[in-house]
This record gives sequence, structure tokens and C-alpha cells, in this order.
Amino acid sequence: MALMQNAAIHYWEDLYNFSDQKKKDVFSINPSQNVTFCASRINGCSNRRCLKVNANIKGYKNVDTINGKKVNGIHVEEMTFLGQRNTDLIKDRSIEEPNHEYLLGRFVEDRFVYRQSFVIRSYEIGPDKTATMETLMNLLQETALNHVASSGVAGNGFGATREMSLRKLIWVVTRIHVQVDNYSSWGDVVEIDTWVDAARKNGMRRDWIIRDYNTHKIITRATSTWVIMNRETRRLCKIPDEVKNEVQPFYLNRTAIATEDIDSEKIEKVTDESAERIRTGLAPRWSDMDANQHVNNVKYIGWILESVPINVLEDYNLTSMTLEYRRECRQSNVLESLTSMKAKTAENKPNNTVKEDFECTHLLRMEDDNAEIVRARSVWQYKQKHMI
Repeated sequence: MALMQNAAIHYWEDLYNFSDQKKKDVFSINPSQNVTFCASRINGCSNRRCLKVNANIKGYKNVDTINGKKVNGIHVEEMTFLGQRNTDLIKDRSIEEPNHEYLLGRFVEDRFVYRQSFVIRSYEIGPDKTATMETLMNLLQETALNHVASSGVAGNGFGATREMSLRKLIWVVTRIHVQVDNYSSWGDVVEIDTWVDAARKNGMRRDWIIRDYNTHKIITRATSTWVIMNRETRRLCKIPDEVKNEVQPFYLNRTAIATEDIDSEKIEKVTDESAERIRTGLAPRWSDMDANQHVNNVKYIGWILESVPINVLEDYNLTSMTLEYRRECRQSNVLESLTSMKAKTAENKPNNTVKEDFECTHLLRMEDDNAEIVRARSVWQYKQKHMI
């Protein structure tokens, strides 16, 4: 009979209330075995935490140092439990896999695609208990940065490669288009894939798809265009050959959104005359700044929505958003948000049965000199729960 070298033991009980004898029975480990314990405090409640104990013991002399303490190869940690519907996730994981793999991300498809999963937190949802557009954009950005960090070419900049860091270069986004079919709810787990490709002669395109972790259904698609800027002069520049050599091995000729479905039309400028609503006095906070010393591109969404009527925010879903970034914004700038609206007749829908969709055009500009920061376009669809 073969000697068991690896084991994974799962206890769906309250370990904190174990008797002393039961604890001894549970944690009695043969020194020749590798054992993984996984326990969750369920007891009829929806607690999303579990206790994981990893043991890699080949003898009593196998001593590791963790946080300055010597231990016998046993590592205890609390890890996130992926919801009530995912009890198989931990049960099926082998001891050889790294802890928190679903949080740290991994490469798939011959390392052309980077994949990472996230739990939708309570502070990432809106009044309707679903994730917001800002949440989705933050997750897209996080996945992109982790893609670079895990690629082996990362420098010391914010998503920059080594050659970019040597030349004081940073990536800046010029345009991003997001299409949302369904917003995840609090506690849901989403899985994000991202990859890159060339964009014309002097840019890079990054695409994403977001799936529901349980159903594998694609719920969001996004595409974006990036260029390089000098960190000190704040001027755009060509991508150096050395940087191209770093990123080209990761290029994948694939699009998340079909060409005919991408919002590539020019975004018209909203003026004082065409705007239906204008919101003034929008001041960036210190926390709105990112590591590239300007306002993070996701922050603009909140300011854009400041000039959208409240009844639209309450009764409609934001199903599509395109942002065209014109210039940087610093903490000292004060902004104005302008929005114009028009009805967008939905295709293949009978008249008088549903309310019309809205298409909004937005502008963020400097309050002092009206210099443009961002142009944007959004599409809003009447929420199904309000259907007649």
C-alpha cells in the first residue's frame, strides 16, 4: 500500500468549540505526511471565512522561520471563502497550488492572458446593492497593474516596465470603452481576463472581459488605448524600441468587443448652451491622486455622474461608457461637470412597453479657463424591476 504523502482535510464545523480530545484527534499529524486542514465556521450562517492549516512535514527537524518565529513547517492562516455556492473551490485545490491563487492571479493561454478573481465588497456597491461602474473600472485597473507586476518585466513605476522606469516613462490612458450586461451583487465573485496588443504605430491596446465566477457568463467587456508620457516633462513620446521589445512578446491579436460594437465615434463637445445640467466646484482630494502624480482616471467617473439627473441614476442602469481623456488633472484644479441628454430608442423593442434608453454626452473641464479634461458618452437602460 502506497504511503500517503499529501492530504487535504476539511472541517465544516466550529473549531473554536472543539473539545480538547477532538482537537488532538484533528491535529495529530504523521511527520512523514503533508497535510492541509481547511475549516469554515458555517453553522447555518453565511460566514465567508475559513481556517486553513498547511503542513509540510518530512521530519521533526524540518523547521521554517515565519515572521521571525521558528515553526515546524506548519502555516496557519485565515483565508477568504468564496461564498456559499463555492464550497468545491477549496475542496478541489491541491496542496501544490499557492495560497490565495484566486486572489493573486495567474497566467493562462500560454501566458498571453492574465486572469484574476475578486469578491465584490460592501464598500464597492451602490444603493441598489450592485457594483458600480467605478468599482468595475477599479478592478480593471487592478488586474492590468497586476498583469504587469507578474510578467517579469515590471520596473519600479506604476505599471511601468524596467526600460520605462530607466527612461522615466509612464503609461497614460487616452480612451476606454466599457460595456456592461449585468452588474454583480455584494458578495459575488468575478473573474477578469486581460491582455494587450499593439494600437496603431505608437500605442498599446488593453482589453478585458469580466465573467461571473460561478456561471462563467461574460458580464462586462472593455477595451482601452494607452500611450507613453515622460514623467518629468509630462509630454507624450514615442514608445522606445527597448520598451517594445519588452511588451511585444505579450501581444495577443484578440478583441474583447467586436469591432462593429466598439464606440469609436467622435464624442461631441458639450457647451454651456447644449448642457442640460452643470455641476461646479468639483475639487480633487489628496486621496484622488495616484502614484503618477495626477488624478486617477477612475475618479473622473464620479464627477461625470454629478451632473446626471438623480432620477436617471435611480431608475436606469449604466450599460455603456466611453471616456476620452484630454489632459491631466492635479489636486489644485477645480472642475465643472456638464451633461447633455437625448432619448435613445432601443432596437427590437415594441413602442409603449418600455421607457426609452438615454444617451448622455459629458464634459469635465477646468473651472477657471474651461480647458477640457475628459469627454465622455454613456448609455442608460431602464431597470427591469420597473418594467410595466
